[in-house]
Amino acid sequence: QVQLVESGGGLVQPGGSLRLSCAASGLTFSVFTMSWYRQAPGKERELVAAADAGGSTSYADSVKGRLTISRDNAKNTVYLQMNSLKPEDTAVYYCQAAFIIRVYWGKGTLVTVSS
Repeated sequence: QVQLVESGGGLVQPGGSLRLSCAASGLTFSVFTMSWYRQAPGKERELVAAADAGGSTSYADSVKGRLTISRDNAKNTVYLQMNSLKPEDTAVYYCQAAFIIRVYWGKGTLVTVSS
């Protein structure tokens, strides 16, 4: 049974930082592309960042230079380091694992950026 469990969300002031983690189990982590998505209230879910099996990364334009995705295949964990946070980063952040036609989602962790 595949499980993706996100953690690290919370309330942070504008300009602050958070580090999200997603621990995966029940899959061969190293072959999966791992991604972070987010969904703000009233908006569609959007791709934030991705790290493929080879270690290449990609980012949405809105987060480039502020958010960094990384993965630790030994720990079956993907991270999202979030710096210089803005109120518009407020959303539920979801972890996704994808390999060919297999796609799995976590339940999400809420990030609120507010003073």
